[in-house]
Amino acid sequence: MMIKEKSFEFALDMIKLYKTLVKNNEFIISKQLLKSATSIWANVEEASAGQTKKDFHTKMTIA
Repeated sequence: MMIKEKSFEFALDMIKLYKTLVKNNEFIISKQLLKSATSIWANVEEASAGQTKKDFHTKMTIA
């Protein structure tokens, strides 16, 4: 499985966890978890569209 698929699956799993936390009235940590977990996938997607190898590497490092 490639990093794009792994990061996407991770994001989906974290969305499920977020929903569970919200059902249990945990709003602060759950929101931060959702933002940080889904940003990994977003950064990997952005890196895939990098225009140079250096751009790709920099964005993957952020992810």
